Amino acid sequence: MPQDSAVAPIALTIAGSDSSGGAGIQADLKTFSALGVYGASVITALTAQNTLGVSAIHDVPDDFIAAQMDAVFDDLEVAAVKIGMLSRPGTIHAVAAGLAPHARCPVVLGPVMVAASGARLLAADAVASLIAELLPRADLVTPNLPEAAALLGTAVAQDEAAMAAQGEALLRRGARAVLVKGGHGGGTESVDLLVTASGIRRFTAPRLATANTHGTGCTLSSAIAAGLARGLDLPTAVAQAKAYISGAIAAADRLKVGTGHGPVHHFFRLWA
Repeated sequence: MPQDSAVAPIALTIAGSDSSGGAGIQADLKTFSALGVYGASVITALTAQNTLGVSAIHDVPDDFIAAQMDAVFDDLEVAAVKIGMLSRPGTIHAVAAGLAPHARCPVVLGPVMVAASGARLLAADAVASLIAELLPRADLVTPNLPEAAALLGTAVAQDEAAMAAQGEALLRRGARAVLVKGGHGGGTESVDLLVTASGIRRFTAPRLATANTHGTGCTLSSAIAAGLARGLDLPTAVAQAKAYISGAIAAADRLKVGTGHGPVHHFFRLWA
């Protein structure tokens, strides 16, 4: 039978590499592929990690990060950018400078600060650089509850009113839209709040009982970027990404990867 001749949109992930394949660059590329988007990548750091934790981090030199970005943007028609792990101020500056001449597409910033295992992935002195240099360049910032609190230097939100207030505070810091993710909260529902200048939208899904949640944040932000690359508006992209990550978490126990916090199942719709 003839193949569909439609060209897949291109999304770029700028993030760290996870040697166990569950988060970071690997999770982003799996998500792009699962959602019908061609994925390109710029690697900001190499991590030695597995489902039990992170044992080492090797930062990519700033000039090589810039070279990767130039190589991609000079040749590929990038329709959306997802940004993940940026461990140092120099890395953040290199990414911000690399985006400046090419910022013609939506940018989703996932402020990766701490791994699921507890390992710190963003240096304490890099938080101010992230806020000053990348928050204003992001069309959407996707912090979880601890990340939102860390960006604002305040306590972790305990309810939806506090989540909304923190989202609005990040708007005042320069973000164009903020998705405050409630996965670290309690209750039977996982509630995310999309905070924009025009108001707040609420996205919910049942809270699922599983230890295999490695890479959930990376996967959600890359799923949103994939939707934006496909031309969806922001609320629709968030809604579809929320449904996708919920399905990937629900199917995570089928994978049996590692002995710690295993990954979500990125290809749950495709694998028997």
